[in-house]
Amino acid sequence: MPLSILCLLATFLLLPIVKAGSNKKAIVAAAATTNDSKNSSAEAAASTIYDSLQLNELGLSKQALLYAYEGQQKLEKEGMIQNPDVLTVCDFSQPSDQKRMYILDVKKYKVLLNTYVAHGKNSGLEYAEHFSNRPESLQSSLGFYVTKGTYFGKHGLSLRLSGQEKGINDNAEARAVVVHGANYIGDQRLGSAYMGRSFGCPAVPQKLAPKVIDLIKNGTALFIYYPSQQYLHGSTVLNG
Repeated sequence: MPLSILCLLATFLLLPIVKAGSNKKAIVAAAATTNDSKNSSAEAAASTIYDSLQLNELGLSKQALLYAYEGQQKLEKEGMIQNPDVLTVCDFSQPSDQKRMYILDVKKYKVLLNTYVAHGKNSGLEYAEHFSNRPESLQSSLGFYVTKGTYFGKHGLSLRLSGQEKGINDNAEARAVVVHGANYIGDQRLGSAYMGRSFGCPAVPQKLAPKVIDLIKNGTALFIYYPSQQYLHGSTVLNG
């Protein structure tokens, strides 16, 4: 067979392969663009919430809110969130004597409550710096939780939490990590070396516990933040 015919046949046979490869690359590029667009949209929405509510004046880290909102949106899309209006952020980059729990209505642009929240006794003194998912560690666990139902326990009205991140906080229920009231945290402890600490629970001032729990119970997102690179790189929600 003449060489010119062989070249023509080779070109003809390769043509669909090149086209298929090009189409595949185009599809991948389009998907990447869509994901970038979604991330940009979530970041823009979170920035609007942060600026509108002047959360910088309340001490909330902007990065904490950006991560919290992004994760909440992902959990909502996965059907894990029943009430997407309410988002709770516990900003553990702040010391325990600051009001570092923020309960936000992200639809109506309202700060529903800003109060104190305790960290685990083995996580640190004034600051929480060590975190664990291990039972009996008495440390806080970072990451995303979904609130469940209430019950009355040794701390009175309490709220169960479901940890959403495997290997990071998914032992929350087994560890009995819940939201509850405590007398060891609140205005009465200001002036002490540090606020009282929990066994790993995000405990709130006793007198505010019923209000906190009523605002966030039954399917809202709660995010415990600390600028830990290990967490940020390993988060199964933020990187899922």
